Amino acid sequence: MAFKMAEALEADMAGTGTQAKRSPVLQPGRPADPVPPAPPVADANNNAAAKVPVESSTDPLQIDDQSAVTADGGTDHEVDEKTTVMSRQHNNRRLIRQCERVLLLEFNTLAMPDWPDDFAMAAARRRRDLWLFSATLTAIVFLAGVPGLVPAWIAGTGFGALVLVLLAGIPAVRRLFSDKPSHLDLVIQRQRRLKEARSHIQHLEGNEGLAWQCAMMSEQNPALKSQRFNTLIRLSEQRVLARQLRHRKHIRLYLIYMLEAEKAYERLQNAYFQGHQLSVDKGWIEPELKDDTADVASMTVPEPKPDA
Repeated sequence: MAFKMAEALEADMAGTGTQAKRSPVLQPGRPADPVPPAPPVADANNNAAAKVPVESSTDPLQIDDQSAVTADGGTDHEVDEKTTVMSRQHNNRRLIRQCERVLLLEFNTLAMPDWPDDFAMAAARRRRDLWLFSATLTAIVFLAGVPGLVPAWIAGTGFGALVLVLLAGIPAVRRLFSDKPSHLDLVIQRQRRLKEARSHIQHLEGNEGLAWQCAMMSEQNPALKSQRFNTLIRLSEQRVLARQLRHRKHIRLYLIYMLEAEKAYERLQNAYFQGHQLSVDKGWIEPELKDDTADVASMTVPEPKPDA
């Protein structure tokens, strides 16, 4: 009996200890973390700005652009553009140097504004025929009086008229009565103008053939590719153009061709200057700098004259 009471007492004590262990007990721990201060507005903007390049760096387009950069610091497109522009500039510079003699063209020498026209030639020919007829008629009358076919006074009159007609044929005497040129004067004037024009064309053509070289500027002026200029270009290439121009229409055709070549040359110069400016802007070539101080130093200032 006492043993059972002891076991009961030990059971009660064990149960009390278990309940004591399972009861919640508040134990002190570590202090709480301090609340961080709110970041200012400027810092928030900086953080947002700092995040933008990181996000944009993952853009595939930018990665492709960076991968297209070549060793010389430019893209493939820029390299191709530079090659094309510099090649075009080289060709334009060569054409400008070859065709620069087109600037020596003298319009009046080839246009021949004082060229005797057909009406003046016909009028002079008519006056010449009239003079020949008068001289022949008076000579026949005079010769008819020698064997006595006509009276002596008629033969004498014919002789006097023949002398006057022959004197009228002398240029110095004829200018006293009329300022109109004779047929011979007009023919000589035409031949002189043709000779001057052919000499000028020979000077323009030189040893290389200017018309043939100007045909390379057909890109600037398509009129140079006209079929009516094919003969001129072919003769210029053979270096015999000046000798083959024997009529005024040939000279005028050459003049028209040279005027078209002048237009092409001006457009070629403009294209070259634009390409040069583009190369300078792109940094492909360095601009040509002129020393203004040297130009100023080379100028001479005239000394003031002393007052009388």
